[in-house]
Amino acid sequence: MSQKLHDHALQSQKQVIDRLTMIHKRQRIGHAYIFDGSNGVGKEAVAQYFTKLLLCMDPKENVPCETCHSCKRIESGNHPNVVLIRPDGQDIKKDQMSELIMKMTKKGYEEGRKVYVIVNAERMNSSAANTLLKFLEEPEGSITAILLTDSYPSILPTIQSRCQRISLQSMNRQSSIESLVEKGVTASMASTVTMMTANVEVAYEMAQEDSFVQRRRLVLKLVEAIEQRTPGEALLFIQTDWMPFMKEKNDCEQGLDLLLFAYRDIVAVKAGLQSTISYPDQLEIFTGHSVKNTYSSLTVKIDAVLQAKKRLHQNMNRTLLLEQLVLTMQEGLLFV
Repeated sequence: MSQKLHDHALQSQKQVIDRLTMIHKRQRIGHAYIFDGSNGVGKEAVAQYFTKLLLCMDPKENVPCETCHSCKRIESGNHPNVVLIRPDGQDIKKDQMSELIMKMTKKGYEEGRKVYVIVNAERMNSSAANTLLKFLEEPEGSITAILLTDSYPSILPTIQSRCQRISLQSMNRQSSIESLVEKGVTASMASTVTMMTANVEVAYEMAQEDSFVQRRRLVLKLVEAIEQRTPGEALLFIQTDWMPFMKEKNDCEQGLDLLLFAYRDIVAVKAGLQSTISYPDQLEIFTGHSVKNTYSSLTVKIDAVLQAKKRLHQNMNRTLLLEQLVLTMQEGLLFV
C-alpha cells in the first residue's frame, strides 16, 4: 500500500483509531482481535498502526512516535516480534499456522510483546483454523493476534468467540461515486468500482485499468449469454471469450464478483431499488431481465455464483467451473 493510501485509510477510520488509542491508554490489551470490513477500508493500515502502538518505544499521548527503532522496523516489515501471514496460493495452510506458533513461542526474540497479523483470515483451511484455535485457547505471554477479514461470518464461530471484534466502516458509497465523477470517471463505472472496493483511490486506479474495463464488458456479455442465448452458445462464449481473458484465478474471482453484482442489480431493479445498482448504464436491459425472472430463479442464480466463488478456491478446473455455473444459471438447478 502506498503512503498516500495508507494515510487516507487511517484518516477514514478515525473512530477505530480512537478506540485503539483508548485500549492502549487503559492498558486493556486483548490477546486477539478481528478487524473486519469490506475490501479497501484500510484493515492492513489500521493493523500496522496498532502494531506500532503496541511495540513503540516512545509513544506520545498513546500515539506511535513513528521514529523509534521499533516503529521503523515495523514500517519496513523487519521487526522480529511481528509476523505477517498471507494466503499461500488459494488459502492459509496448517503448515503456516504451525510455523507461526513456533515463532511466537520460540525463545530468543526481543523482549516485549509479540504480534501476529493474519491477512484474509477467512481463507484459513479447516486444519489451519483448528491449529490457530488451539493456540488462541491457551495464549502464552504477551502475544497479540490481529485477524483481518472481508467476511466475518466465514471465520469459525469458536475463533470469533475468542477475539475482540473491531469493525471498520466503509465510506458512504454515494460520496465515493461523486468523488470519482469529479475526477472524470463516468457515473456508471464509478458505480461499479465502488462495489469492488471502499477505497476511493484504489477505485479510481481500477477505473483506469483497461483490463478491468474489459472484464466488466465481458461480464455484461456473459449476463446476456445466460439470459438470451442457448446453452450451447453460452458455453461457446465461456470457451472463446471468457477463459482467454480470465486466465488467472484473481481475474476469475473478480469476474465472479462482477457477475454477482449484476444479478443483485437485477433483483434490485425488480424490487424498485434502482438507486443502489452497480451498473446504472444497464438499467433498461436489467429491467427486461427482471421481468423474465422470478425472485426464486434469481435466488438460484445468485446462490450459484456464490457457490462458484467458493469452488474457485478448491482447485476446481476453472473452465469446468464456469461451464457448470452457466448451465446451473440457465437451467435454474443447483449442482451439488
